[in-house]
Amino acid sequence: MIVPITGKVSYSITLDPTVWIFDDRKILLEDAFIENERKNESNEWAKLGQRWDKEVGEEKPRTDSNHNISKREGEKILKNSYVIPIKEFVNKAEIHEDAKTAVLLTENNKEVELAIDELTNGYVQFALKGKPLKEDGPIYFLYRDGSNKENPIKHVKKIVIR
Repeated sequence: MIVPITGKVSYSITLDPTVWIFDDRKILLEDAFIENERKNESNEWAKLGQRWDKEVGEEKPRTDSNHNISKREGEKILKNSYVIPIKEFVNKAEIHEDAKTAVLLTENNKEVELAIDELTNGYVQFALKGKPLKEDGPIYFLYRDGSNKENPIKHVKKIVIR
């Protein structure tokens, strides 16, 4: 149930989608593409805010740390389908400047080639109705625009940067 990111990266890393169910960065599958539209609309305001913070010299406190969840939240988590943006994980691997493509290795070593931007701007689905994707996972890949929401790339077992 782990997914390595290897190839033209400074750090080969291993993703463990089984722990993302309790990650604050997860997004409800049905909200992922709506949230993306909202982010695009507010992107200009966010840039202005970042510029202001830089000018003032103060950084905002981190809000991405995980917190304890209530029983009610836990029950809700175990009933929904979730995605998580892959960008932060890919950024931690530090893709080399000469890398051209990303390859998703799937079932039977089938290769699905993507542009680096398509990968970094995409989502990975790791839970369906609160359960890990054991039969056709460990993760699915979804394009940021939602164009393959009904037919995601399934059985993603490894990501190779070329």
